[in-house]
Amino acid sequence: MDEGEEDDVISPPRKRIKLTNGSVDDDRGPSSVTKHSSAHDDEDGNDAEADPEVSSFGDDVGGDEGQLQGTTSEPQPPVDPALQMLPIVKYEYLDHTADVQIHAWGYNLQEAFEQCAMGMFAYMTDIETVDNFGSETIEAQGHDMLSLLYGFLDEFLFIFNADPNFIARKINITSFDRDNFKIKAVGYGETFDLRKHPQGTEVKAITYSNMQFHESEEEEYAEVFVIIDI
Repeated sequence: MDEGEEDDVISPPRKRIKLTNGSVDDDRGPSSVTKHSSAHDDEDGNDAEADPEVSSFGDDVGGDEGQLQGTTSEPQPPVDPALQMLPIVKYEYLDHTADVQIHAWGYNLQEAFEQCAMGMFAYMTDIETVDNFGSETIEAQGHDMLSLLYGFLDEFLFIFNADPNFIARKINITSFDRDNFKIKAVGYGETFDLRKHPQGTEVKAITYSNMQFHESEEEEYAEVFVIIDI
């Protein structure tokens, strides 16, 4: 980390917190189908007409394996500067064989989930280059807290890899139902654009491998660990 950026990162406490739910098998999956809705439609409620010169997300743009592909988009009007403010960074990347582990934390699990998703997007590109020109709403449901975390991240990864190729600068969870393991969240950002956003590392999938979460209501602290397939 460069000098001058230390204030932007809050290091997690050193005290270990009791593990909840333990580890799960890699072949487990979310218990129900998740869904998302877009805020990128035009004023008539129809999807914007595709630019014939725009390449699809799956096209070979860069040509290098392991690098992100993406669509291109037209310049957008300026946005409210207040919407551009990023939360304090509360995530880090831990080395893992062939993959990478995201460690994210916050005052509670809701904030830790948000930080984990933002950490995933920040691994794909320089998040400072992403503007809040639009929003995407996702919903996810699981059968326990780990499957809920998996579904939450997987939904945001889906809207990045498929239309509208959306990359979020900021994520807010608007509903966090711990009893029924349901989440509703809004991501603020824009369409991934190779002319604007530097190519980072492609995230192929979320995994259950060594997925964990820890929380302590007394200490107002929670953390999650998620290994992503790159």
